[in-house]
Amino acid sequence: MFEAVEELIGEHADLEKRLADPAVHADQREARRLNKRYAELTPMITAYRAWKQAGEDIETARELAQDDPDFVDEVKELEQSRERLTDRLRLLLVPRDPSDDKDVILEVKAGEGGEESALFAGDLLRMYLRYAERIGWKTEVIDANESDLGGYKDVQVAVKTRGTIEPGQGVWARLKYEGGVHRVQRVPATESQGRIHTSAAGVLVTPEAEEVEVEIGPNDLRIDVYRSSGPGGQSVNTTDSAVRITHLPTGIVVSCQNEKSQLQNKEQALRILRSRLLAAAQEEAEREASDARRSQVRTVDRSERIRTYNFPENRISDHRVGFKAYNLDQVLDGELDPVIQACVDADAAAKLAAAG
Repeated sequence: MFEAVEELIGEHADLEKRLADPAVHADQREARRLNKRYAELTPMITAYRAWKQAGEDIETARELAQDDPDFVDEVKELEQSRERLTDRLRLLLVPRDPSDDKDVILEVKAGEGGEESALFAGDLLRMYLRYAERIGWKTEVIDANESDLGGYKDVQVAVKTRGTIEPGQGVWARLKYEGGVHRVQRVPATESQGRIHTSAAGVLVTPEAEEVEVEIGPNDLRIDVYRSSGPGGQSVNTTDSAVRITHLPTGIVVSCQNEKSQLQNKEQALRILRSRLLAAAQEEAEREASDARRSQVRTVDRSERIRTYNFPENRISDHRVGFKAYNLDQVLDGELDPVIQACVDADAAAKLAAAG
């Protein structure tokens, strides 16, 4: 596997030379593409050089140990260090998800359980907003349908990075593991007997598509307009500003009513539609290819329960990777990284096993 890095060293040097040319930066799109590839290769090249140097140091230490026993322990330390470098390099060389550096549109939908499910959807939304805030990502609520008690029947949020990101630290790279059914066990606010109920909310995460990535023909859409409504039918608009878009070839339906103008709602709905079409195209490509890059911890069947939030025990459990912790209150306050990292690690282990 490591022989391939020698070829990448030449590509890395060429990229460095091209990025130093001011003329390249006249084309911002091309400059971003080159910068992205350069950022992907740099950790591999750095790790490979350290791995090679460690091998040379081991050989030198072994020669010295023949005459001086004090170097025997150093040989062992260097060999352990090289094993760690080998593991890191193997991981860096596993093919990455091409969407890892993309921003996402995250949707939370209440499931069975009525108002309790809607309140839990609101808890999940706040968890993701706080998590994004901790990391330094930007968030924008695109559309929201609130419930009577202040929860959400459904809500869509755009999550974006700020500035340059390290490989594997993009929004999609972290949040793609959140898609699925999230189950909650607690005493609902609407429960007078103090009994614990179980309900659920669904989370859908899709990489946000640029217009150039998804082609939508003018005859592929049916656009309907209607009057917006707030919780319980209150705050009804006097104009038909809400927009519902149906993508005829796939049957995907997207609606948006948050903005005051019909044009703004249409743009936001198209934005959501593009991300869903991109996600659908990528999933279809993955199904056809059945390659080793497909994550072993992501579920294709979004009806499958992925996580349980148990309030009485202050416990959070991720059923895909066996993660369990008793700091649910902190997780809901945005300390989501350990849960996500467990999925990232499991995904990486599965990819390494598939790569042999």
